[in-house]
Amino acid sequence: MAATTFYIPSVNIIGMNCLDDALNNLREYGLQRALIVTDTTLSTLGMAKQLQQALETRDIQSFVFDGTHPNPTTSNVQAGLALLRQHNCDCVISLGGGSPHDCAKGIALVATNGGKINDYEGVDRSKHPQLPMIAINTTAGTASEMTRFCIITDEERHIKMAIVDKHVTPIMSVNDSALMVGMPKSLTAATGMDALTHAVEAYVSTAATPITDACALKAVTMICKALPIAVAEGGNEQAREEMAYAQFLAGMAFNNASLGYVHAMAHQLGGFYDLPHGVCNAVLLPHVQKFNSSAAAGRLRDVAAAMGVEVKHMSDQDGAQACIKAIQKLASSVNIPAGLRDLNVKEKDIAELAANALKDACGFTNPIQATHADIMEIYLAAM
Repeated sequence: MAATTFYIPSVNIIGMNCLDDALNNLREYGLQRALIVTDTTLSTLGMAKQLQQALETRDIQSFVFDGTHPNPTTSNVQAGLALLRQHNCDCVISLGGGSPHDCAKGIALVATNGGKINDYEGVDRSKHPQLPMIAINTTAGTASEMTRFCIITDEERHIKMAIVDKHVTPIMSVNDSALMVGMPKSLTAATGMDALTHAVEAYVSTAATPITDACALKAVTMICKALPIAVAEGGNEQAREEMAYAQFLAGMAFNNASLGYVHAMAHQLGGFYDLPHGVCNAVLLPHVQKFNSSAAAGRLRDVAAAMGVEVKHMSDQDGAQACIKAIQKLASSVNIPAGLRDLNVKEKDIAELAANALKDACGFTNPIQATHADIMEIYLAAM
């Protein structure tokens, strides 16, 4: 087995009501002026203000950038960077789900490396570590709070850029499930299916290792049990905490094994139509795994077993079919749209979407490499 590298933030704090402990840890870093990167929803709810007050009691001055879009853009990064420079901030604290985390990573990376965020598209393009970043997570899905992945929409090209860079890993991640209790049903479902996609794609990835396998399969089992409860009973603290752990495990898996065509294809839908990432993943996941089953049937059978399917007497191919059915059943149970047509995806755009998907770095570790015609066929099947 070739040597592998395992990436993860150096400090990760998880659990109900753990935010105070996490903020106490910040004192050790000697940080003085923070840019809080969030979105208008969390700003309006007063969460950014509460965080500012909590930082103030710990002698950290802070300034809020709440201009992050649901699919963060190159201009969001530029606007946040301008505010960071204006206030001479020495660190970045993201508050929210994947969108604020990714925007904050973009800001923190360009702050120390210069240029524009577009310069860092691809794998490990930066030369210097980003500004110290602390990621406070409020959703259970993207795992962006602990990964080296940063997805930014290039507004000129209408595509999502995948920036995979060890230097965008936060120094600390915080998963306080008390912050997740208020998540609406649709967001809970979409982010939970995003986490499932991370685990499945990491498990069938050509870069999977025994460490990522263990994380991925445990995440699958926990998501299948906790997600329907978290969606149905938003205030269920146990289900929320289990989802916080599950999405973190899925993050550990894909942060090191990478992903596959589900993400490569979902990024195009998000960049082109500004659609929610988790929903795109959930719709595409069974169709991509059907395509993968000729090369990864045994692995998909393992996933089916982790989902609670009795696979003992099944062949690998039958197990893979059972896995695909179980994914569709879970997605349907949490009210994910049945197909891309429900999201207003147009067949006339599919050739262009497929061409861009083949360039996305996430697809490089898919168990089978696809042709343009293959990707088009998967999009059409998902309609």
